[in-house]
Amino acid sequence: MAARDDILDLGKRIGQSIIGQDQMVERLLLGLLANGHLLVEGLPGLAKTRAIKSLAKNLDAELSRVQFTPDLLPADITGSEIYFSEAGKGEFKFQQGPIFANLILADEINRAPAKVQSALLEAMEEHQVTVGGKSYPLPDLFMVMATQNPIEQEGTYPLPEAQLDRFLMHVEVGYPDEQSEAAIMRLNRDEENEAHGGSRPSQPDKLDPQAVFDARKEIGSVAVSDPVEKYMVDLVFATRYPDRYDKELAKLLQVGVSPRGVIGLDKVSRAYAWLKGRDYVTPDDVKAIVHGVFRHRLILSYEAHASNTTPDQVIDRIVQLVAVS
Repeated sequence: MAARDDILDLGKRIGQSIIGQDQMVERLLLGLLANGHLLVEGLPGLAKTRAIKSLAKNLDAELSRVQFTPDLLPADITGSEIYFSEAGKGEFKFQQGPIFANLILADEINRAPAKVQSALLEAMEEHQVTVGGKSYPLPDLFMVMATQNPIEQEGTYPLPEAQLDRFLMHVEVGYPDEQSEAAIMRLNRDEENEAHGGSRPSQPDKLDPQAVFDARKEIGSVAVSDPVEKYMVDLVFATRYPDRYDKELAKLLQVGVSPRGVIGLDKVSRAYAWLKGRDYVTPDDVKAIVHGVFRHRLILSYEAHASNTTPDQVIDRIVQLVAVS
């Protein structure tokens, strides 16, 4: 599996500069392999921005970073038609925006108003942008990684449910451990020395995007048995009809996971199994990624918010209640 070796090597390269965040690196690879978009949430300084920059550094792909602010306009993302005049003749030509890159870093996406956030909807779902009544296709390799800060609420605009559902996974990033923290200090020290004229290690060749397409083709043939398929569907239905399983659980859920949720569960489970070197999906593969796929798709009840119940706690309960048949 040459494609798998290439992807594992890509993950190893990213991990060398993103210390102590192995799960985030793995989720970044899963989003790339499953052809989906990631919403990454974490406190400042936890290498969210650095992660996708590292991916672009090691993959032969174009990166665009958009810093979302309250005064951003939709045309600042999609591009717009600009009037050009030459030899007395004028015409409108479409000037592409940053959305036409391969990897899009939407930094602090919840700082922009809904009109700007909605400019991403068509691009994320249909891989195209429509401006002036004409549609423009986006690159075959296209992934949006949006970041948001969970502790700053002033001057932010919560993402609408329709846009949240477009993200394949919601990744939560936590603090690294003590050993990793020390390694981060050393890495930063070495990078500063390199920037001030120190010796720079030779950079390996960037990975050809064809390796990603080859990997996706192999993932397409990863087998999902009938019991595992039923298990995925049962997990989704437990979020919609929780009273079938537990009365207390039903009090915590207002709206369950959409059909995009089960599609995402299938895609990411197959990508995860392939990444682990198997050509079939197990229930443990589903359990390993279900939190990231469901976390942003659940709408909790007032009672859940009042008791400080988190989506992860609800998902934990669902995984406990739903059995593999």
